[in-house]
Amino acid sequence: SILHTIRPDNKYTEEEAKLLDLCLMLHAEHGGGNNSTFTCRVLASTGTDTYSSIAAAVGSLKGPLHGGANKKATEMFNDIKSYADNWRDEGSVADYLTKMLRREAGDGSGLIYGMGHPIYTISDPRAVILKKYAKELADKKGYGDEFHLIETVEYLAPELFRKIKGSSKQICANVDMYSGLIYKTLGIPEDLYTPIFATARIAGWVAHRMEEVTSNARIMRPAYRCVAPVKDYIPLGSREGKV
Repeated sequence: SILHTIRPDNKYTEEEAKLLDLCLMLHAEHGGGNNSTFTCRVLASTGTDTYSSIAAAVGSLKGPLHGGANKKATEMFNDIKSYADNWRDEGSVADYLTKMLRREAGDGSGLIYGMGHPIYTISDPRAVILKKYAKELADKKGYGDEFHLIETVEYLAPELFRKIKGSSKQICANVDMYSGLIYKTLGIPEDLYTPIFATARIAGWVAHRMEEVTSNARIMRPAYRCVAPVKDYIPLGSREGKV
């Protein structure tokens, strides 16, 4: 239905439909600790309706670190292709990734989008599955060089993180590393990447909401502790810039 709707000629192959279906299944859910699902459960615990819980979860996807991560990954690869000396050369890609980690290139965040996950460290099983199909589709549709670039970033990033960031944490490619390329080869506009993610995840959100309202009778209230340094109180009349 999605491919039929977004394509001017309404045509698609069975292979393309099955691949998008696979993407939707892989994005549907992977634990209640992720930001959008947690948001859904927090609202559900108040006793509000399904629509409010889902709307809040959708709002959490607006942030580029969650729902927009695959779009940010796509933008990152476009940036590498535009500004790296030779994006088909491993050394050139490594040099540019180094600049990104030092906040000297890219969006200035110091991040390599598509790498790392709070839970998955050795491998993200969703990324492993998507990588296989991404390669097959990329080869068929003339995106072999772009697939090679993504694979190169996946290979180089862990060691560069250790070298530049001084981190010993093991990282791997996450689901956003290859999903953007799949969407691109399917002809899906970048502006639809996050909405499609939401379309898939609604099934997981609803399941979590059902579990929350049927198994928990208490409102969710996380505990927080301020870790900011304690500062001395300065009387209003002694403060700089006082009126």
